[in-house]
Amino acid sequence: MAKKKKNKPKVSKQPRDKRVAFMVTPEELNALNKYLGKYKINNRSRWFRETLLAHILKVYDDDYPTLFGENEMRR
Repeated sequence: MAKKKKNKPKVSKQPRDKRVAFMVTPEELNALNKYLGKYKINNRSRWFRETLLAHILKVYDDDYPTLFGENEMRR
């Protein structure tokens, strides 16, 4: 049986030189560390970037302009 090859993530050709920082509570940090440990995620920076951008792109695709507002369309 042939082994399946893992798809390598696309590597950006542009250097990542812009920093983004945010604060969390100790409880949030503990939950985050437990999650990362449970799923054996070693590259926390990459995980944050991929998770946030995946969510943003999904919401962005669903948030298209409409001719009427939501309330007007439900009538």
